[in-house]
Formats: sequence, C-alpha cells, structure tokens
Amino acid sequence: MKRFKNLLLCLPLVLGALLCAPQASAQQDNQIDTIKKRGKLQVGFGSFVPWAMRDKQGQWVGFEIDVATKVAKDLGVSVELIPTAWDAIIPSLIAGKYDVIIGGLSITPVRQEQIDFTAPYSTSGQGIAASKQLAAKLKWPEDYNSTSVTFACRRGVAGCKTIEEKFPKASLRQFDDDAIAFQEVINGNAHAVISSEPKPAYTILKNPDKLFNPIGDYITTSSEGFGLKKGSSAAVSYFNNWISQNKTWLAQRHSYWFKTQDWATLVP
Repeated sequence: MKRFKNLLLCLPLVLGALLCAPQASAQQDNQIDTIKKRGKLQVGFGSFVPWAMRDKQGQWVGFEIDVATKVAKDLGVSVELIPTAWDAIIPSLIAGKYDVIIGGLSITPVRQEQIDFTAPYSTSGQGIAASKQLAAKLKWPEDYNSTSVTFACRRGVAGCKTIEEKFPKASLRQFDDDAIAFQEVINGNAHAVISSEPKPAYTILKNPDKLFNPIGDYITTSSEGFGLKKGSSAAVSYFNNWISQNKTWLAQRHSYWFKTQDWATLVP
C-alpha cells in the first residue's frame, strides 16, 4: 500500500515531465512561425572579408549579408543583422540573441555537439598562389614535393601545417606577416605560398603576370552551414529546402565575392 501511495505521488511529476518535453520541442519547431509573426529574421554573424564587412557608407555587405538578406526576403520578413565577436557567436545563439548564424560557420563535430547545422551552403578552405617564374613547368602535386622547391607561409597558421604534411621534402620559409609571405612568391624568392582563401585568389587577380593557381581549386576544404539552437528540426528542414532550391544562386554569389574583385570599390 505504501509503495502504491508513493507511486501516486510521483505520477504527476512523471506526467508533467512527459508533457513539458514535447512542449519545449514544439517551441523550437515553431521557430519559423515565430519569425514570420515577428516579421523579422535575426541573424548573427562575424565580420570577415568578404563574408561580411562595412561599405563606404557604413552598411554591411558581403557574401553572408547577401545570403541572410535573401533568406529573410523569401520568408517574407525583414532582416536584422547582429554582428557578434567570433568567440561569442555560438554562446549568443544558445542564449537566444538571434534566430540563426549565417556567418561562414564551418560544420565540425565539436560544434555539432553544441548546435544544429543545416546542410552545407558554401565551401571554403586553403588555396595556393604559385610563381609563374619558378613553378610554371612543375606538375601538381608531385613536382612540388622536392628539395628544390621552396614554400612560404605565415607562421602559426594552418597553411604551414598543410605544407609540412603534403610536401615534406620541400623547404619552408615562415614569416610573421601574411603579406610578406605572398611578396616572397611575387618577387620570385619562393615557388608558392599556401594560405586561407580568398587571399590567394585575390593576390593572383592583382598579380596575373606573376602568379597562378596550379590546382585551380582549394587544397583543403571545409563546409559551412546555418547554425541553429539544438532541437530546431523544423527550422533546419525549412532552411535545408531553401539551400537546395537556391544552389545556383548561392554558387553565383560565392563566386562573385570570393573569386573576383568586382566589389572592391564598394569598401574603403
């Protein structure tokens, strides 16, 4: 009898927990409806060229700004852009300071433990700029792994590690400044430099007579997705559908911002 009474006392608590869990999940799953009722999509992002930057009038421009603006337009709402320090980008999302991160956030296992991600909507990675004077006749990648080849990179960045792993026989010159590493290749003192894109692509565009990309693509890649709070399955599904329907547009805007300098006159 005593056990039965204890069971009756616990039963409301158990039922309450069962009822609350679906409600909490439903609140997350109603996120798109909440955004539409509010009439505004709140987007968190970090400031990085050309993902997001200020133009000469002080307005935000860049690839991520294009994406966020179109997402909001297609939702039928306005967009509120919320620039955030990069180390606070995920904590601020979890704290509910905005609806979604659209800011070049790479999908990693560690981050997936903290937040939900959509399918990838863009790709970034490391690129290479090689000297036409020294490397024009070298075959990629086998001829670059040679004691007669010299690479340059900025000390402490991922590009140096990539060179050491992929081209262990080559000489490696490390510099404290990224610009100096690129200048070494421009001046013909090193065969190639590896760095995060779009720096190699931009430098090649500015020095077409001196530099080229021997691979025509990234050396290493990472994929970026929209970031949402855990439990946002309906919102993730909605944004995945949006990404799928806008693949061509996304590729065109990414190419504009990352592979051209046509936008350069917009910024100081």
